[in-house]
Amino acid sequence: MVPVMSLWIPIIVAAVLVFVVSSIIHMVLGYHNDDFEQVPNEDEFLDGLRDLGVPVGSYVFPKAPTMKAWKTPEFQEKMSRGPMGMITVWPGGPPKMGGSLAMWFGYAVLVGVFAAYVSGRALAPDAHYLSVFRFVGVTAFCCYGMALLQNSIWFKRRWRQTFVSMFDALIYALVTAGSFGWLWPG
Repeated sequence: MVPVMSLWIPIIVAAVLVFVVSSIIHMVLGYHNDDFEQVPNEDEFLDGLRDLGVPVGSYVFPKAPTMKAWKTPEFQEKMSRGPMGMITVWPGGPPKMGGSLAMWFGYAVLVGVFAAYVSGRALAPDAHYLSVFRFVGVTAFCCYGMALLQNSIWFKRRWRQTFVSMFDALIYALVTAGSFGWLWPG
């Protein structure tokens, strides 16, 4: 057994490498450029949101206030007429990436902590590289990728978008696994 505290170096190295790799994926490779489509009549759509004064937040439409209201003929008709959807409204102005990038790095550290815990409980300090790679890789992939399926199942995100993001998760998991295998105490 290897305590999590003994694995801080691979946790941090993996987080840094995942951060760099994800930056390359999103800023250089460009295969996420088609993840979202442009709204038809975008200017009119944006003017409408502004005119309605929709504040920053996440919304579903139409929305019934209760399950009882969901069953009413009026609400059923509203859903039948459509459209239905979800939207997240952000504040105006240039996006502020600093906070999101810091949270992404923190998330990569957290994934490393979970991978360290699982692999540290299962493996000895002198474990073989491939054993470490396997335990860490599966754990990291589950953390980075498996929950993404819910986006297509429940929130109607395009399956292509989900699978491309899961491919990213596989890359992050392989980077994390390689870091731990390389830096595993022995």
